[in-house]
Amino acid sequence: MQSALIFDMDGTLFQTNTILEISLADTFERLSELGHWPAGVGAPIEQYRQIMGVPLPVVWETLLPEHGLEIREFADKYFLERLITNIRDGKGALYPNVEEVFRHFKLEGYRLYIASNGLTDYLQAIVAQYGLDRWIDGTFSIQQIQSMNKTDLVAFIKEQYRIENAAVVGDRLSDIRAAQGNGFLSVGCRFDFAQEEELAQADVVVDDLLELITIMKR
Repeated sequence: MQSALIFDMDGTLFQTNTILEISLADTFERLSELGHWPAGVGAPIEQYRQIMGVPLPVVWETLLPEHGLEIREFADKYFLERLITNIRDGKGALYPNVEEVFRHFKLEGYRLYIASNGLTDYLQAIVAQYGLDRWIDGTFSIQQIQSMNKTDLVAFIKEQYRIENAAVVGDRLSDIRAAQGNGFLSVGCRFDFAQEEELAQADVVVDDLLELITIMKR
């Protein structure tokens, strides 16, 4: 039976916090220059951290609740541009042991996938910057699913590749529910943006991705 691991990207493989603050600050500075955000008021970093992992349209609905769709769409586009630029400038970082874990499971015959709420261009920038396509069999964005629901995204991967045995690895509740909704093992990552009340719903929780090697042997 073909086994698979399906990874979240932000807060699981990629340390988004390394580029988050500067990209968000760039975006709100630009909004301020255009008169759409109060001068001298910084970017709502802490508020964003609380919702980290949700699709970007939800991000802007939350951070810019009193702004119209046109401004939210502008912020979304500009933020994505700044994220990609910062990734390509080498300002980001993977979490420890990502490459070691990928190498191990690839040698063990696992299929490896990424399922993320991030947009396609953003995900591809990370994959290209770190050469993750050496190990990853497919990278999938929530953009590919009309419902914008990660459970449906994982279901799409499951059906497309006829996966019967898998684990979904991620740091937020959407990852845990995506695993459980598809009959897969849910592995919660106690990393930067994780919340304990969400991790409590996972089948197993790790503090380091290397722990996956022992978990999957069971």
